[in-house]
Amino acid sequence: MGDPSSTGSHGAATSSYRGVRKRKWGKWVSEIREPGKKTRIWLGSFETPEMAAAAYDAAAYHFRGHDARLNFPHLANSLPFPNGSTPDDIRFAAHRAALRVRTTPGVVAEGDRSSTSSVAPVTVRLSPSQIQAINESPLDSPKMWMEMSSEFSNGTVFVDEMEDAMWENMHNDSLWDP
Repeated sequence: MGDPSSTGSHGAATSSYRGVRKRKWGKWVSEIREPGKKTRIWLGSFETPEMAAAAYDAAAYHFRGHDARLNFPHLANSLPFPNGSTPDDIRFAAHRAALRVRTTPGVVAEGDRSSTSSVAPVTVRLSPSQIQAINESPLDSPKMWMEMSSEFSNGTVFVDEMEDAMWENMHNDSLWDP
């Protein structure tokens, strides 16, 4: 849609994408106003403006349907739909949309379907408190990595069943078996 990094009046970069702005420290964030209310739903922090824009599109499409003004209207039919109407459900669908943009290079280019990948993104289910902790903590924090590794080893983070089966098969196979 244009250059997503012009500087706003407060020093933080604004974006040409709807519902997206850049924090001073470089993260792209997205939020959406709930229809008929003054409240906003925080959709999260993202690596790229396109990921934040896709997150916004998923939420906007949920609220407004075909009347939604989307950043990537050509992706409307492939946007993930929330399981419910709670902010957490909407945020989860928004994160899935952002991951699709991240894992499929070129998917945001209008009409360019040839560069999309057929590999589906891995879905990791995180609780709202885990999402908040990830958004608020620096990624280079050793403490954060230690906490995340203990959550994975304790089984509090769930990965899709298909990936679980692949992981089990990898552990059952031995390099020494003929």
